[in-house]
Amino acid sequence: MKFEWDINKRLANLEKHGYDFRVAVNIFQDTVVEIPQKRNDEARILALGILNNHVIAVVYTWRGKARRIISARKASRKERNLFESNT
Repeated sequence: MKFEWDINKRLANLEKHGYDFRVAVNIFQDTVVEIPQKRNDEARILALGILNNHVIAVVYTWRGKARRIISARKASRKERNLFESNT
């Protein structure tokens, strides 16, 4: 799997949410629940997966063959329930 991101966005996300994109992409090594979304006419995917025994939410879009990471954060209660009911 190939991943990419904007370095400034990665650093801002790390400061705001405490998740580094370089680590958050590890959710894709196990079971992931993906929910298609659309924002500003851009197709995005909300991926829910486990990182360090916690469900996290990673939002990404496809850029060619790479997943371009947009954000990574702790999953909301609703998102955790969705993940648990689909795994």
